[in-house]
Amino acid sequence: MKYVFLLLFVCTCPLLNAQVDSLPSGKKVDSTRFKMMAKRKLPPANDAAQEITIKDYKIISYARDTTYLDTTLTIQKEYKYNYLRKDDFELMPFANVGQPYNKLGVDFERRQMFPRLGARAKHDNYFEVEDIDYYNVATPMSDLFFKTTFEQGQLLDALVTLNTSKRFNVSLAFKGFRSLGKYQLNQTESGNFRTTTNYVTKNGRYSLRAHIAAQDIAAEENGGLINKEDQFENGNEDFLDRSRIDTRFTSSDIGENKILGKRYFLEHQYKLLRTQKDSSKVEKTSLAIGHTFNYETKYYQFKQSSSNEYFGAVFDTPINDKAYLKTMYNEFHAEFYNSTLGRLQGNIGLYHYNYYFNSLLVTADGQRIQSQLKGDEINLGAKYSKQIGGFLVKGDAKYNLTGDLTSSILDASASYRFNENNKIEFSVHASARMPDFNFLLYQSDYQNYNWQNTSNFENQKVNSLQFQLFSKKWGNVSAKFTNMDNYTYFGTDPTQELVENQEQAFIAPFQEANSVSYIKVKYNKEFRLGAFALNNTVMYQNVSQSNDVLNVPQLVTRNTLYFSSDVFKKAMYLQTGITFKYFSAYSMDGYNPLLGEFFVQDTEKLGGFPMLDFFINAKVQQTRIYLKAEHFNSSFSGYDFYAAPNYPYRDFVIRFGLVWNFFS
Repeated sequence: MKYVFLLLFVCTCPLLNAQVDSLPSGKKVDSTRFKMMAKRKLPPANDAAQEITIKDYKIISYARDTTYLDTTLTIQKEYKYNYLRKDDFELMPFANVGQPYNKLGVDFERRQMFPRLGARAKHDNYFEVEDIDYYNVATPMSDLFFKTTFEQGQLLDALVTLNTSKRFNVSLAFKGFRSLGKYQLNQTESGNFRTTTNYVTKNGRYSLRAHIAAQDIAAEENGGLINKEDQFENGNEDFLDRSRIDTRFTSSDIGENKILGKRYFLEHQYKLLRTQKDSSKVEKTSLAIGHTFNYETKYYQFKQSSSNEYFGAVFDTPINDKAYLKTMYNEFHAEFYNSTLGRLQGNIGLYHYNYYFNSLLVTADGQRIQSQLKGDEINLGAKYSKQIGGFLVKGDAKYNLTGDLTSSILDASASYRFNENNKIEFSVHASARMPDFNFLLYQSDYQNYNWQNTSNFENQKVNSLQFQLFSKKWGNVSAKFTNMDNYTYFGTDPTQELVENQEQAFIAPFQEANSVSYIKVKYNKEFRLGAFALNNTVMYQNVSQSNDVLNVPQLVTRNTLYFSSDVFKKAMYLQTGITFKYFSAYSMDGYNPLLGEFFVQDTEKLGGFPMLDFFINAKVQQTRIYLKAEHFNSSFSGYDFYAAPNYPYRDFVIRFGLVWNFFS
């Protein structure tokens, strides 16, 4: 895949030059102030320089929220400088880059109506439709992200985007990494290629946006530690070289799992009617029709050269489990907009899915496990939004009319912005959806990992209410209450006998018969005194349930004390400090590498250990440089730091990297 990206990048170079050549002569770049000055040919009376600022480099999300490129250095940038490039406050990473993240906090709301492939522990770095951004830039722009990994590898995320005109933009991006890891049989690697385009006609009637994504995420699986008390927890110096610690799988039965997906997405719209306010270009009324197309193929694979008794008896070796999912979605909509009445859309969607394995299984007791779930769904939907001064109301609803995957979803929110510094928002969510496909049907060469639950699993129902306050003076507060029926999860199967000396039972899907209620309250506030600042984020969670099927820590906190100042006569902006993170002990979910899923366990409580990071970050012009000593307290605060049962968190390590923006 990296060669495809290189070829596309080289082919794009002439376009970059074409855009630069098309700009007026006399343009100068002020790197310090991040401004471009372009002298344009205007009438003699208005012969003046037109200024291009950093705000002319726009980033448009899937939800059409527009921001601009931010080249500043803030504490939020420090929190997002990681493998996922987002704040991982509610996540707990494993020892190596590219391994799964265990959950410290959960959100059950999602936009998709239909089941996903599964293997959710392997999807943290998978770009979904909602994760793709689109761009509109004044001149060619690139974004380069680099960070070291753990032994024999690097992490790179590169983006280049340009406008051939004000109305047409293209972008190419590739994120790839490789990391051998500190533990044996722990290598991970991935490649995420994305290309986007968006276009608007000169009269503004027709618009489109599209993207292509090709992604593969692969990892070796060692099964976790098998002698953790003697080789890890007691701090034995002979095993401080983590590659000497024994793991469940060896080179003869090493596990490998992989996610590979390709997606083609197109969304376009044509305005049949469009009127503008007098003497302005502000749209007053419009009537439009549109179409959305999304086609995606994906598979999850688990391989072993020979079987391991940890997963039980087998049908055949070598192990090669492979689940496929092909989906195609077409949505047609009509949209009416009026500056007084708001924006109203009605839509109808056609969804085709094909989830399958390459075998049909008949068990010894005569149970027949089919090889395929295939069908077509039709749904109706509506959207509404209206802005009145500082008050904004939004609503989005969909309902499935036909098909086996009966589902519905409703999202509604109301917000009010008092001023630039204060805003409140209320939102509600209600959905009823089938669980992911790997809960409904799964096949494996391991005998205990075969099931079909299409007839006895019901829709998982989620209802939530959320309040949010955003205030520069008082801080940011969010409080959410969620109630769930038919909560679906993976857990240990009590009907299966344990193998001698095995630490876990076999994993199977379950639905909780009783309701599960979940409360999450999160607060963030920064206090400043001169060049010093203390940034605090605290989260409280509580679960009300008859059985322990949803486990989260009651308390999670992250506190950063840091210093910021210009140095070297303002040639560099420096930021340095210490971050403390802690979560209370709880029955942390276990990880199953065969399924690529986390499962509920109640035999071991983990957590309650501190994590301290020391960082020195600097900004020189458009470049942000990052240097961090991660978990520097690991050697003197006890070797009890786990990300999941038998899977440790990382030891002390120094990592560095940068984020660099180029402007042509």
